Amino acid sequence: MSAGWFITGTDTGCGKTVVARLLVRLLQQRGQCVAVMKPVATGCEWRDGAWRNADALALQAVSSLAQDYASVNPYAFETPASPHLASGGKEIDIEDIAERARELQRRCDRLVVEGVGGWEVPLSAKTRVADLARALDLPVIVVVGIRLGCINHALLTRRALAQDGMKVQGWIANILDPNLPMLEGVIETLSARWAPPLMTVPHHRGGDVEQLIHGISGIVDGWYE
Repeated sequence: MSAGWFITGTDTGCGKTVVARLLVRLLQQRGQCVAVMKPVATGCEWRDGAWRNADALALQAVSSLAQDYASVNPYAFETPASPHLASGGKEIDIEDIAERARELQRRCDRLVVEGVGGWEVPLSAKTRVADLARALDLPVIVVVGIRLGCINHALLTRRALAQDGMKVQGWIANILDPNLPMLEGVIETLSARWAPPLMTVPHHRGGDVEQLIHGISGIVDGWYE
């Protein structure tokens, strides 16, 4: 596949969507055409005769292409649970997702794909988010939600990625708790045991990507393969 990234996280609610949207906007400011996907989503609402996910809609809104909803989120389920449970037995076809991704990549410069939950989340009885990322063959970026407990979650995720033989672009620190004791020490600890973060996203409210872009100029320039 052509260039792009698969965005995973330490767990649910760590800020994958905010980071994915921020990455899209940063790339667009550098003249890139960027498509988006959140192939599998749970916790959806019934709108206009179909299930819709708020995170997938947020990604759709920043795509460079006029993507219909199904091209962003082909597998949408109502219950806010792990996909293998929320799907009610419906098959999540990884090759179908990969083909949809290839079609988008033929139409743009970059593809930003957001996973669901964390790296080990099951998609079915036999497949995981990890298997989806491998099928898409994209470098992985890990979003670490900086809050109590994140060191363990981040380092376990790093170990799992290494065991799966994945190419990892790096990790992004997303400040969820600005009052976390020893916050700088947490990031320094992860930097020492992993690598410095690709960027640190300051604490924010409402996922206002346009505000976050200011002050992070040039952050993606070194990521190109």
